[in-house]
Amino acid sequence: MGRYVVSIVLIILIILILGIIVSCIKIVPQAFAYVVERLGAYQSTWQTGLHFKLPFIDRVARRVNLKEQVCDFPPQPVITRDNVTMQIDSIVFFMITDPRLFAYGVENPIMAIENLTATTLRNIIGEMELDQTLTSRETINTQMRSLLDVATDPWGIKVTRVELKNITPPAAIREAMEKQMKAEREKRESILRAEGEQRSAILVAEGKKQAQILAAEAEKQATILAAEAQKEKEIKEAEGKAEAIRAVQQATADGIRAVKEAGADEAVLTIKSLEAFEHAADGQATKIIIPSELQGLAGLATALKEVVKDPA
Repeated sequence: MGRYVVSIVLIILIILILGIIVSCIKIVPQAFAYVVERLGAYQSTWQTGLHFKLPFIDRVARRVNLKEQVCDFPPQPVITRDNVTMQIDSIVFFMITDPRLFAYGVENPIMAIENLTATTLRNIIGEMELDQTLTSRETINTQMRSLLDVATDPWGIKVTRVELKNITPPAAIREAMEKQMKAEREKRESILRAEGEQRSAILVAEGKKQAQILAAEAEKQATILAAEAQKEKEIKEAEGKAEAIRAVQQATADGIRAVKEAGADEAVLTIKSLEAFEHAADGQATKIIIPSELQGLAGLATALKEVVKDPA
C-alpha cells in the first residue's frame, strides 16, 4: 500500500514537473512580440521563434501585436474659425514599433490615441473656415498624422495614416450649400447654353460665308471656262475662214495655172474678166468700183458692137 502511494506521488510530481517545463517553453508567432518580466521588472522582449523562461521567476507580461492596426473613432464635435459646429469622425492607422515602450509607456494606448486625435482635430479645424475645411481633407490628414506621430512616439507607436471619414455640417448649412450648388449648376448650364448658341451662330455664319465664297469661285471658274470656250470657238472659226481663203486662193491659182497652160490669148482673158465682173455685180452692194482696164475693155466692146451693126 505504501509503495502504491509513493508511486502515485511520484507520478504526480513527474506530471507537475513536465507541466512546469512545458509552460516554460514559449513559441512567439510571426508579427508578435512578448514582453518578459523577471521578478516584476522588465527582462527582455522576445521576437518570433522558440524561447525558454525560468519557472516562477520569469513571466510574459504582455503579448504585443506588431501588425498595422486600425482605429475607427466616433464623430467628434468641432468648431471652425467662422463658428460653425460640425461632426467629424476619423480613422487612424498605426503600428507598434517598440513593444517595451508600448507596454510601459501609457496605461490604455487606444484611449490615449482617441483623445489625442480628438484634441488635435479640434486644434486644426479651429484655425480653418467652413469652406476651407470641406476642401482641405488631404491637408488636415497630413497635419494630423504628423502631430499624432510625434505625440505617440514615446509610447512606441507609429501613426502611419489618418483619414477623415465624414464631415457633417449642420442641417441649415447643408441646405444653404445645396442651394448654392444648385444655383451654381444653373449658372453653369446657362453659360454653356449661351456658349453653345453663340458657337452655333458662328458655325452657321461661317457656313454661309463659305457657301458664298464657293459660289463666287464656281461662278468665276464658269466665266473663265466660258471665255476659254468662246476664245477656242473664235480661233476655230478664224482657222476655218483662213482655210477657206486658202482653198479659194488655191483654186484661183489652179485656174490661172490651167488657163496659162492652155495657152489662152488676150481675148479669152478679157472675156473671163467680164464674167467675173458680172458675178461681182450680182451682189447686194450699193457701190461697185470698176478698174480702168475694165472700162477700156467696155469701150472696146461697145465700139465692136457698133461696127458689127454698121454693114458699111
